[in-house]
Amino acid sequence: MTGEFRTPAGGRIDRGQPLSFSFDGKQFTGCQGDTLASALLANGVHLVGRSFKYHRPRGILSAGSEEPNALVAIDRDAGRVTPNQRATQQELYDGLRSSSQNHFPSLAFDLGAVNDALAPLFPAGFYYKTFMWPRAFWRHLYEPAIRAAAGLGRAPTAADPDRYAQHFSHCDVLVIGAGPAGLAAALAASATGARVMLCDEQAELGGSLLAETEVGIDGKPASVWLSETNSELARHPDVMLLPRTTAFGWFPDNMVGLVERITDHLAQPDPNLPRERLWQVRAKQVVIATGAIERPLVFPGNDRPGVMLADAVRTYLMRYGVKVGTRVVIATADDSAYAAATALREAGVSIVAVADLRPEPSEIARASDMPVRAGTHVVATRGRLRITAATLSSGEIVACDTLLMCGGWTPSVHLFSQSRGKLRFDERLGAFLPGQSAARERSVGACNGSFALTACLEEGYAAGDRAAPPRRFAVTGARDSQHHAAPRPAATRGKAFVDFQNDVTARDLHIATREGFRSIEHVKRYTTTGMATDQGKTSNMNALAIVSDMLRRPIPQVGHTTFRMPYTPVTFGALAGTARGAMFEPVRHTPIHDWAVAQGALFEDVGTWQRARCFPRDGEDMQTAVARECRAVRNAVGMFDATTLGKIEVVGPDATEFLNRLYTNSFTGLAPGRCRYGLLLNEAGFVMDDGVVARLSPDRFHVTTTTGGAAGVLHHMEDYLQTEFPELRVWLTSITEQWAVIAVQGPLARQVIAPLVRDIDISPEAMPHLSVREGRVCGVSARLFRVSFTGELGYEINVPADYGAAVWEAVFAAGAPHGITPYGTETMHVLRAEKGYIIVGQETDGTVIPADLGLDWAVGRAKPDFVGKRSLTRPDMLRPDRKQLAGLLSPDMLEEGAQIVADANVPVPLPMLGHVTSAYWSETLRRPIALALVAGGRARIGQMLYVPMPDRTIAVRVTDPGFYDKEGKRLHG
Repeated sequence: MTGEFRTPAGGRIDRGQPLSFSFDGKQFTGCQGDTLASALLANGVHLVGRSFKYHRPRGILSAGSEEPNALVAIDRDAGRVTPNQRATQQELYDGLRSSSQNHFPSLAFDLGAVNDALAPLFPAGFYYKTFMWPRAFWRHLYEPAIRAAAGLGRAPTAADPDRYAQHFSHCDVLVIGAGPAGLAAALAASATGARVMLCDEQAELGGSLLAETEVGIDGKPASVWLSETNSELARHPDVMLLPRTTAFGWFPDNMVGLVERITDHLAQPDPNLPRERLWQVRAKQVVIATGAIERPLVFPGNDRPGVMLADAVRTYLMRYGVKVGTRVVIATADDSAYAAATALREAGVSIVAVADLRPEPSEIARASDMPVRAGTHVVATRGRLRITAATLSSGEIVACDTLLMCGGWTPSVHLFSQSRGKLRFDERLGAFLPGQSAARERSVGACNGSFALTACLEEGYAAGDRAAPPRRFAVTGARDSQHHAAPRPAATRGKAFVDFQNDVTARDLHIATREGFRSIEHVKRYTTTGMATDQGKTSNMNALAIVSDMLRRPIPQVGHTTFRMPYTPVTFGALAGTARGAMFEPVRHTPIHDWAVAQGALFEDVGTWQRARCFPRDGEDMQTAVARECRAVRNAVGMFDATTLGKIEVVGPDATEFLNRLYTNSFTGLAPGRCRYGLLLNEAGFVMDDGVVARLSPDRFHVTTTTGGAAGVLHHMEDYLQTEFPELRVWLTSITEQWAVIAVQGPLARQVIAPLVRDIDISPEAMPHLSVREGRVCGVSARLFRVSFTGELGYEINVPADYGAAVWEAVFAAGAPHGITPYGTETMHVLRAEKGYIIVGQETDGTVIPADLGLDWAVGRAKPDFVGKRSLTRPDMLRPDRKQLAGLLSPDMLEEGAQIVADANVPVPLPMLGHVTSAYWSETLRRPIALALVAGGRARIGQMLYVPMPDRTIAVRVTDPGFYDKEGKRLHG
């Protein structure tokens, strides 16, 4: 026996295994099978926390994941402190350390409770009304104070030491909820040979059957039927049982997110086990059997410790062997509360009054020998840290230590709604139920409005196997209550709470509607009703009823708020999985990376790649190193690691047609062995990516993309191939990581690589600019491109990635007599800017078309069609004042992103003409240069414009964007 409120027998706990635990530093004893909530109640502890806004004493309200009050911090070793854990879901283990939250200096005496006395100053929307003026106070006074007071538990400051796993799975039938309906569905589905997954957020499968002792199913006690059913499912080779697993969200195409808690219930978890596992399950069919949640009543003082949901109290008694009090008042509008009253009285608890809101009690109420007060409701409660009395609408004051309330039941339709199903309102229940489905799902049992045990079992079985004839279950001893919508609460004085966790009262909702809010979503945000971590499970329907009355509109017209995921809070660790620290985002290195590190390269992140930015020598800063590298490429030879460029192989009989439809250029006349610059647009006609397209054979192309755009381009291609051009016989393969790319650029490039190349004639006549050949370089199979992004004679050597480092070193050694210099991305940017070459994402901003960049020559106007062609003819695309690429010459270095104006003397705000896209010191020209997007840029060549800076205004002259070797003589060698 543990705890003074523990029954001498009964329940599903193991009384032979006592467990020691602490709460706020005080030691208690519970039993194996307890939750922290049931163990606290067994020891007479009802006060477990303070409310969010008013710091009112709060106690345990429910027995499940809908709990809004009993949020505690769980403290494990190694700094593993987890705040805001629901005591109703935290399984007890030996040595568990827990503490209450949101109080100072103690739980029993909280100075923050002064807010309760000042409640008239904090009505709905007070935050928006109070802290707007004076504006200067916000940053230094209001915001720090509000942030210090906000929240419930304290967020951990140490890194999470636990491990988390992620797993993808597929099944024929996913059953969510292992109550009677879910178990029956799993039985039926498994009998067909289907692959079945059955999950439930509780530690044991069984749902409401875990608290049943009088019911029989198919001639067996419910507990026996449950045990046999679970054993049968566990033995089935195609059934996976997942207790302690919450279905938290529904995603497209029957993808359901599950979080399985693996070690939170263990005193000494295996360090090799993850704390949680995220399941991403794709199911052919989903059976939703998520049950229903008991609805609180709204009356003044309904939040005191000791005020609980009736069926939760029955669960604590029947499942955990806990009597929550000795003198109990019951306030109800539903028959189900009488089952709790009967069970409590049989356990020796005194039922001192039953306030039944219904003017005409039901048959169950009339048959009861309880002290029923028909047509009566609670108008007030008393007690500081726990309820001591309840005042009834008749004027009667009833002494009690516990008050049970039941305002009916709210079906859990969260997942159904997330599946895009349409809800319907049931007037009898006063709740929303699943209506028209939009996914391959079946809602069964209480979440579908079917509360009778027989109906739950038979409905679940039919959903598990639609082809099977209906199965009849013989249920005995079940008293099927008649559920109806609760009468609306009468107008009373005092704080009548609707949302317990966010301290939202009925008065707050009245204020919101009086102030003009009509949309329930706006009322929700103005009052914060349903915005707490419980997602409004116990508050939303009461809030809708009150707003409906205030607006004098039926609830279906008021509507409902959005059922957002997650159903219950999900740890960031479960969502992140192994993507933490260095694994947060993969860092990709080229085969030449280690060589660059050894040479002292400075690196920058480009997408997920690390690229050498420059190679400074002793005593050089970056500017000096870049200048040296630029001189080397222009005067002799340089080598550059271009491995990160995206590379896609497009293969098939219709490969040419496919590229013609996607790119602005025509590839029909491109001969094998030749390359062409390719420009890719989106449907709006805006530049999406660019690169070199090389034709290797009549049905094979090697397509390059920008480093950051590789994945997007491949996705774009696949999207069109699968949805718009499915008739084309084309196959796409990402080969970005298959090839290492070594760019050798400069006047001496041919002399450097000539001794290394076999089987390829690299003379200017045999291999002109924009050509590709296959052969061997350094004895390795290679694709050799003659292309240049620097404006100099250039080659790009593509070799298998495994040989990349070796070939790089061989090229470096061969170039040593010629003064070869490795250069990085910063140098590459300077060299290409001198030539006026663009970089997509730098010279483009999502609104740029080819003509803006001077790339009209790359648009095949005679082609029948290509993606974006029609958009290029829109009037807005033909305006002469569109922002166009231009060059800028200035006496000083400009800043990228700086705005450009026509007249610096115009008062602020200045009309902006465009902005600087690239700005560099040109070592070749010995002056600053810049590229910019300027309104009507080409027509402004020769004009003076201005770039306002914080300390001065810089005058700039607009030029052609090509600053160097405009004729391209050096490019052709």
